[in-house]
Amino acid sequence: MAVDGEEDDLLLPLRRLEISDNAKGFVELLSQLSPATSPLSDADFLARFADLAALGDDHLIVVAEDQRSGRIVATGSVFLEPKFLRGGSKVGHIEDVVVDAAVRGQHLGQRVVRYLADHAKAAGCYKVILDCTPDLRSFYEKCGFTEKNIQMALYF
Repeated sequence: MAVDGEEDDLLLPLRRLEISDNAKGFVELLSQLSPATSPLSDADFLARFADLAALGDDHLIVVAEDQRSGRIVATGSVFLEPKFLRGGSKVGHIEDVVVDAAVRGQHLGQRVVRYLADHAKAAGCYKVILDCTPDLRSFYEKCGFTEKNIQMALYF
């Protein structure tokens, strides 16, 4: 008998983004987070994938693939920023966390955030930060984050 949640972990394992994930709905999933301003061609996806892969472990995109459907149902990323502060340490920036609406409520988002935070910690980051909307505050508090300061943005 599976321990509570263990079966879902087997059906929705977390792993690094792969080139083949474009055909498994990765970009479409991101549109649930933020509507795309323009479609991303296969060539553009491959070019961006290569750019990010060149950063190695300093930029990790994790996905959960539903083993039954073969679709990507959750994702998130963490970028490790080298700093001059704290003896040349690093800060992790978590971005683009999204879980498909059809599978929300299964703690998959918490697993993604924990995976990303663990990666940052293992890489020597002294903190991990992220931005979120006020309605997601309680979700990130459940993941161990606390509110600090104010986020500002300048869009181009």
